[in-house]
Amino acid sequence: MAVVVATAAGAFVPGGQLSPDTDFFDAGGTSVGAVELVATLEDELGMEIDLDEVFADARPRSLALRWLATGGATATLPAPGVPIAATAAWTPTPAPATNTIGTTQVPDTFLVPAPAPVPGSSPAPAPGSSPAPATDTPSIPSPRVPPGATVTARTTGGSTPYATARPEDLDQILADLSLADRLPWTGSPEPLPPRRILLTGATGFLGSHLLLDLLRHSDAHVHCLVRAADEEAATARLGEALKSHRLPWSSEIRRRVTVLPGDIRRPHLGLSDDVWNKLAHDVDSVVGVAAAVDFLRGYQSLRQSNVIGALTLAELAATGPPKPLHHISSIAVFNEVGIASMGEDDPLAHVDRLVAGYDQTKWAAEVALRRARDHGLIVTAMRPGGIGGHTRTGAHNPQDLSSGLISAFGRFRTVPAFHRLNAAPVDWVSRVAAGVICEPDAWGFDYNLTGVPNTLDDVVRDMAYGGMHVRVQDWDEWRTDALARLEADPVPELNFLTRVLRSPTALKLCEATLKGPAATDERTAALVEALGLRPAVRYDAQAQLRTFERLAQDGLARLPHKDDQPYLWFSETTDGAVGPVGADADTPCSMALTLSIASMYQLVKERRVDVGGELVCAAAHPAPLLVERGDVWIRPEEGIPQRHGMRHQLLRYRMTLRDADGGRWWLEGHKYARARRDVWRQTRALSVEIGREGEPASLAGELVVPADSYVRDQIDGIKVDPRLTGQEKRAAKLTWLAWFGVEMGRGLLGPFARAAADLLDLRRTRTPSERHR
Repeated sequence: MAVVVATAAGAFVPGGQLSPDTDFFDAGGTSVGAVELVATLEDELGMEIDLDEVFADARPRSLALRWLATGGATATLPAPGVPIAATAAWTPTPAPATNTIGTTQVPDTFLVPAPAPVPGSSPAPAPGSSPAPATDTPSIPSPRVPPGATVTARTTGGSTPYATARPEDLDQILADLSLADRLPWTGSPEPLPPRRILLTGATGFLGSHLLLDLLRHSDAHVHCLVRAADEEAATARLGEALKSHRLPWSSEIRRRVTVLPGDIRRPHLGLSDDVWNKLAHDVDSVVGVAAAVDFLRGYQSLRQSNVIGALTLAELAATGPPKPLHHISSIAVFNEVGIASMGEDDPLAHVDRLVAGYDQTKWAAEVALRRARDHGLIVTAMRPGGIGGHTRTGAHNPQDLSSGLISAFGRFRTVPAFHRLNAAPVDWVSRVAAGVICEPDAWGFDYNLTGVPNTLDDVVRDMAYGGMHVRVQDWDEWRTDALARLEADPVPELNFLTRVLRSPTALKLCEATLKGPAATDERTAALVEALGLRPAVRYDAQAQLRTFERLAQDGLARLPHKDDQPYLWFSETTDGAVGPVGADADTPCSMALTLSIASMYQLVKERRVDVGGELVCAAAHPAPLLVERGDVWIRPEEGIPQRHGMRHQLLRYRMTLRDADGGRWWLEGHKYARARRDVWRQTRALSVEIGREGEPASLAGELVVPADSYVRDQIDGIKVDPRLTGQEKRAAKLTWLAWFGVEMGRGLLGPFARAAADLLDLRRTRTPSERHR
């Protein structure tokens, strides 16, 4: 049965084949492939397997055992004519050697013996090949549950399934923790800044930023372990990863980086014995950032990368000259619903109350490395929370849960009620981590790199600043609403979030993330101050705005658009006269406009207001001309005069109009500030030019906002989105009036300041451009 399941799964992995003891995801399978695999098993084999079971343990042998244990033993396999069951010609992929973390100091029987090879399997791969890695040891049976027995997730009260960890996962965790007790004993490293660093995970979001910070703030040469078939492919992959995160990949960086093709999941990192031993004696610091980040996969599926890989790095650190190990853990080690505190030295969560495989593996890795400290190894654990986008470039991690949630907040304009988000921008997390690695006095402690948490009020206010006014919903209501929207209008980039919101296991992770206490970081704050680094600041509106812009570029978020329902609007009427260009303006002309903004975002980023309405001008057409598209820019080009002189731009109007006969027209208008006493009129007078589309201006003149309508329409007559609360409406009006007032004040001050500077000019001769003033 395991071979039959493996044959079916092989169609959804890059190599086309899968051995019964190889994890589907480790072999290159994806979440989408897992969904297709479940459908194939049901349609062609009649095997009904829950998708969560695949994510929990994606080895074909385990899936077959669990199906048989739940009543599948009485099922009939498809006839030989069924394509998927034609297994006679199938040759299983070679099963990689058992992942031992032993060296010459530790025998090859360091771990539980590897499973017996599947009959008919091909010999071990030749050196240099890159088969899909398998798990290093068989799953250790539970002493409480016979192998193959049905295991029902334990629940508390009326909670959802998997309210606590699965018994078989707990047994595997205990077995994995015992591996740390077999690490070699070692002494203390020399307390010197590192000169040669091994870095894993350099192609990831945090790892790529950390690589650059290590190069910028130290003299170290960095060896980067990159999963690839050879050095050329590994180098290309690293370069593409840096560029995708808007980081440089220059010749100077390549000079100080050595790329090693390898795999954190394989014995000795997938390196040959010679390379392993040379690396163990050359490097003086080991930094582990690599991890499989998937909130749907179970412990069995993730342990190879996140637990065994961390122990392999610990073995490397203890081999040869003693080296410190700097382990990037996660605040997820506290992801127990109802945990009281998350301090740097507080007890971690109860592992049996961690239900997500990712949380369990990060917990197991950190606890195992704590045991490694008892063997003399210097281990530093750094725990980021959610890692936000870069504060300057806006680069983000699209697969990060925090990024996915924030994308949904901005896309749907709703947020679930939560306590706080423990998130910090990637550039701050990376810089502090680099500071810890390069400062020997900081080694050997635990650090929470969570920055300043964002409360619900912070997020709502910051999103409003970016023009995304959101409505707060209960968690269950928000989840149901978000799923309905994602299913009605699928967003490929948010497929992972859809699967997370559907998974009972992942929902517990979300609940713990959104309802947990604030993480505290006294030790980190003291270190940051001692090193003179930038202190932690809240991941605020400006930083989030850059990230939202990048998320929008990548299709994850949706920024405010002028076609959205206006956030704020008011009327403007003007009266005046126009005439042929160069002649007297004697033909009456008027405009009735509606000025609106879709969000404060367009003011902050573009200083632009949308315009609609109509123009009544008999000189152009007997009937009114309708505004098809219109914009008003406030202080365009920072109010710099169009031509050398004393007229500074206050407002610039540009409109496309259509007459009753279908003809198209354009209108260009300006309000100018001058160093004159009629300041009130300057804010109301609009110089206009009008012409047919594609032709020069044929009409020109001046239109003025009547004094009696200005306050009535543009101050007292401001309308705000009715969906906002009364308090939000008042805040919106005051924000607009304050922002517009400041901009007008700056615009009016410019010409007076310039005139004053001319009066105080003591030069003997003026510049040629000033002689006509």
